[in-house]
Amino acid sequence: MTKKILPIFLILASFFSVCAQKMDLPPARKLAFVQQIIEQYYVDTVNGGKIADEAIVAMLKTLDPHSTYSDPEATRALTEPLQGNFSGIGIQFNMLDDTIRVIQTVAGGPSEKVGLLAGDRILSANDTLISGVKMPQADVMKRLRGPKGSKVAIKVSRRGVAEPIDFLITRDDIPTYSVSATYMASDSIGYIKVTLFGETTPDEVKSAVAKLKKQGMRHLILDLEDNGGGYLQAATEIAGMFLEPDEMIVYTEGTHTTPMQYTNTGKRDKSIDRVVITVNQYSASASEIVSGAIQDQDRGLVVGRRTFGKGLVQRPFPFPDGSLIRLTTARYYTPSGRCIQKPYTAGDDDDYNAEILHRYLAGEFMSADSIHFDESLLRHTLKHKRPVYGGGGIMPDLFVPVDTSFYSTYYRDILAKGILHRFCNNYIDENRKMLKKEYPTENSFVKHFAVTETMMQGLINLAQKEGIAPDSAMIATSSPALKVYIKALIGRDLFEQSTYYLIANKLNPVYNEAVRLISDTAEYRKRILPDAR
Repeated sequence: MTKKILPIFLILASFFSVCAQKMDLPPARKLAFVQQIIEQYYVDTVNGGKIADEAIVAMLKTLDPHSTYSDPEATRALTEPLQGNFSGIGIQFNMLDDTIRVIQTVAGGPSEKVGLLAGDRILSANDTLISGVKMPQADVMKRLRGPKGSKVAIKVSRRGVAEPIDFLITRDDIPTYSVSATYMASDSIGYIKVTLFGETTPDEVKSAVAKLKKQGMRHLILDLEDNGGGYLQAATEIAGMFLEPDEMIVYTEGTHTTPMQYTNTGKRDKSIDRVVITVNQYSASASEIVSGAIQDQDRGLVVGRRTFGKGLVQRPFPFPDGSLIRLTTARYYTPSGRCIQKPYTAGDDDDYNAEILHRYLAGEFMSADSIHFDESLLRHTLKHKRPVYGGGGIMPDLFVPVDTSFYSTYYRDILAKGILHRFCNNYIDENRKMLKKEYPTENSFVKHFAVTETMMQGLINLAQKEGIAPDSAMIATSSPALKVYIKALIGRDLFEQSTYYLIANKLNPVYNEAVRLISDTAEYRKRILPDAR
C-alpha cells in the first residue's frame, strides 16, 4: 500500500515545490500536472488523447466563437474545399432514400474514364454496402475518397440493365470549384456566383470574367450570398480586380500581431464598369472583406440583406497528428475603419449562433427599419462620404427583404422530405434520352422546356404517397415556385451547376433587384454618388 501511494506523494511534492518557489504556477505546467495525475491515478483506464482534446476545446471556448480545435478527420473535411482539390473517383452525387445516385461525373475524371454515367446508383465500394444501409454521408465519402493512385471497386445499378455492373476505379486528384455559376444575365451584364474563398478562387473568378467579357460583359454582378468566407488572400485578390492600384482593401490589428495593411497590388479591370455585390445574412468573413472594400472605396454597390458580422481573423496552428487550432489573432477593418464583428460574450456560443434567429424574429429579414446601428460606429465611404456602420455586418446599399409569397407548409414539407429532388431524379431517369435529344443545348432547354401539369400531378401523387395530403390552396400558392425549381434541378442534372442558377435565380429577389439596379444607370449613379445632379 505504501509503495502505491509513494508516487502520488512524489508528484504532489514536486507540484508544491514549484508552488513554493513561485505562487503563480505557470498554466501550462499546471495542465501538464493534471494530465499526468489523471492518466496515472484515475480509477479507470482513460484515453489521454481524448482528455487533451477536450481540454483544448474547453480552453478555446473561453475566448471567442471562432477560435476552434478540429481533430485530424475534421481538419481534412474543413480544408479540402479550400485547397481546390482532393483525391477521389470524380463524381457529384446525392443521397436520396438511402441510395447513392450519381448526378454528374467530373469531365476527364476517373469515373468518366471507366464509363460511370449520370443516374447510376452506387451499391457498394470494396465489397462494403453503402446504399440501403443508412450509412452517413461522411462514411460514404471515406470509402469513395482515398490516396491518389489507389483503387476502389464499386458495384453499380443502372436503369435498363438487369445485373449490377462492376467498375474498378483508380483514384486521382479531383478539382473542387468555388465558382458555381457563370452566365450572362443580359447582353451586357455578367453574373458570377462564388460559394467560398479557397486557394483557386481568384483564378476561377478571373477565368469566369474572361469568359463573360468574350460574351460582351460590361457590368458585373458578383453573388456572395450564403458564402461563409475562406482565405483572406483570396478575398484581397478578388477585391483588387475592381480597385485601383494601391487602394486599401482591408487592414488587421491584434494585441500580439503586427498591424497589416492589404492594398491592391494589381491593376483594376477597366473593362468592367458597374459592379454590384449581392449578400445576405449568411455572407461572412472573406465575403464581408470583399463587399466592405467595394462599398468603402465607392467602387460598386452592395445589394441584399445585412451580412453575418464576422470581423475576426483566425490563424491556423497545425499539429503533427493532423489536428489543428484556428486561433483568433486579429480583428480586421474595412478601408473606412469599420470593424464589422457583431457583439459576442466569451463562452456563450449558443447565443452567438442564435443571433441570426434573433434577427429573423425581430423582423429584420422583412424590413430595414428594424435594424439599428450604434451611432458611435458611424463611418463614411472614402470618396463620396456615404454613411456606413460597423459593429455587426455589412449593411447593403439597397436592402431586399425575403420573398415569402410562394411559401406554404405544403411547399416546406415537400422540400424537407426530399420529395422534390426524388421526383426530379425519377423524371430524369425515365426521360434522359428524350430530354437529351429534344434539348441538346443548355440554351434550348432554358428557352423551351416547360414543367407540365402532368408533371405537377406526378409530384403531388408522390407527395401523397409519402403522407403529405394535397391542399389545393397551398398548391396554387406554391406551384409557380415548384415549377421553377423542378426545371432548375432537371437542367442541373442535364447540363451543369450554372444551369440551375440561370433558372432558379428568377425566384431570388436579391438577384432580381441587382439586375434591375445595375441596368439602371441613373439609379446606380445616384446611389453611389448621392449628391450627383
